[in-house]
Amino acid sequence: MTLPEDIWVAEVSTSFPDATFRLLTGVPKGDRAIELGEILADDPELAAAALRDHPDIVAYDRLLADDQRAITQYEAEEQRLYQFLWESSLPPEFPLDVANGAMEFDLTATQAQFEAFGEVLDATGLQYELLTVIHTDDEESLLTERQRECLTVAQRRGYFDVPRDCTLAELADVLDVDKSTASETIRRGTARVLEQFLVGHE
Repeated sequence: MTLPEDIWVAEVSTSFPDATFRLLTGVPKGDRAIELGEILADDPELAAAALRDHPDIVAYDRLLADDQRAITQYEAEEQRLYQFLWESSLPPEFPLDVANGAMEFDLTATQAQFEAFGEVLDATGLQYELLTVIHTDDEESLLTERQRECLTVAQRRGYFDVPRDCTLAELADVLDVDKSTASETIRRGTARVLEQFLVGHE
């Protein structure tokens, strides 16, 4: 989601386009937001200093810093990051990652909540992109019980290792099925897992 340019984290992150500003947790308090953040960058100290010196940051403490990251606690006079979550009645799911003015986050919701969230987000006029949808349904799980059993046994016995620690014949003996049944069940189960994993990554 592209953030409004006048939000402090959008301003700072666009000044350091190769850095990631990760909001680990945060809570609104009065007219401020108290947040714990992590900065991942080639020069995290420089990016942290820009955060500290931004006029919307009214309190700042550095908790940790090394060559690759800085962890800071701060208070910001900005709560718009939470506004669309309040209006959709969904709690924030941390971490929230901001890079070069765009925020990426995960959302866990029912279908009705997800649709309501989309309506609220559309009403903001902000540009956003849905990267991945993972749908779960108790009536139709990703794998059948037999597929799950076969894949679990295959993984534990090293069938997917390179080189393999378990042959198809050995796996079929453990599962008490013939080789063709074991092969077919594993193939179908693996195809479903890969299809689910690759949705949205093409």
